[in-house]
Amino acid sequence: MTAWAFLAPVIVYLAVFYALPLWRNLDLSFRDYTLGSFITGDAPFVWFDNYIEVLTSSTFTPSLINTAIFTFGSILVQFAIGLALAVFFFRKFPLSATLRALFLIPWLLPLLVSASIWAWMLNSESGIVNAALEAFGLQQVNWLTSPQWSLVSVLIANIWIGIPFNLVILYSGLQNIPGDLYEAASLDGANGWQTFWKITFPLLRPVSAITILLGLVYTLKVFDIIWIMTRGGPGDSSTTFSIWSYRLGFGGGSPDLSPAAAVGNLLIILAFVFGLVYIRAQRRMEQS
Repeated sequence: MTAWAFLAPVIVYLAVFYALPLWRNLDLSFRDYTLGSFITGDAPFVWFDNYIEVLTSSTFTPSLINTAIFTFGSILVQFAIGLALAVFFFRKFPLSATLRALFLIPWLLPLLVSASIWAWMLNSESGIVNAALEAFGLQQVNWLTSPQWSLVSVLIANIWIGIPFNLVILYSGLQNIPGDLYEAASLDGANGWQTFWKITFPLLRPVSAITILLGLVYTLKVFDIIWIMTRGGPGDSSTTFSIWSYRLGFGGGSPDLSPAAAVGNLLIILAFVFGLVYIRAQRRMEQS
């Protein structure tokens, strides 16, 4: 009884804030809900019709591709730059702590503010980025209104926001590596590049795994940055699963609540599959 008493708060929390919403979303996706039936709760079962509608939609393939590009592109660049900055700041020099603190600003700003700033900077007519391109004699780019550049624009903004997270986590991991290893490598004549690949990177593997996994889960569900900057457009050029789900459920006109729930469940499955594949790959690397 004592053990169950300690477990009860966690079980209740998980049931109310995780299991119940997930069950409700599954119920939405297997019924044909309208605004009226959503209130009364008497929507008929349609089983997998909503999923078939979503999978056969012309928006499915672009959204899947955009979600994959946005997720993996963000994680790869964020991790690479974050790791480079963590190694750079690990070497003590004047004002290193101050500069490291300044790099946290993108992470501390509200996402609404960050996305609005990037939308202003990348504005085709009055943005500072196009003004800089014009000053250097380069052709201006329609960052937010061009199908070729809209996804790149939101990708740049999301990378900028996510770099501080990778920097903080990886920097803390570097502090746990014994300094004796670096001294021994220096005595053996190892250069900086050899030290990084033989000592730093392998010993950062557990921290890197957590960093990448958390970044994966976070990036898959990014909504606000894309919605504020491009609203998923033009067309479906920057539409991801999260944007598509919101469009179906709340985007205007007659809301398609059940297909929106189906897209949300596909996003959950996608996150679960990506996470499972990455964890298994990480375990194989640790065993080899």
